Amino acid sequence: MDQKKTEILWREEKYNVMFYSQNHYNAIRQAMRIKASYEEISALIEQALSLTPTEGSMRNACQHMWGYFKKSATAKEKIKYEQLIQTANFSELLSFLRVLAEKYEVTYLLESRILKR
Repeated sequence: MDQKKTEILWREEKYNVMFYSQNHYNAIRQAMRIKASYEEISALIEQALSLTPTEGSMRNACQHMWGYFKKSATAKEKIKYEQLIQTANFSELLSFLRVLAEKYEVTYLLESRILKR
């Protein structure tokens, strides 16, 4: 049960952590492999979310989420994504990714906390 709860927490927070810190993302992935406790994973996530995200970490997380749409997105959506990623307008970009997740019914992303802001 505890492992299942931990997996759900990680699934919900994965892109949020990536948005704040690639190093923490990698550390948590390792911790998940060795089946770290819910408390350990939760503490690592809190640590990551207390950091100030860099432009690189925010861009990386958005690019990973965009990967869910790049084949199905319309030409217009691709142009909008490119404009938002170029201007580094991350709050608008996250809103746009949420709209796409709803449109293309990407449950995994809709369950992600980063798109619930």
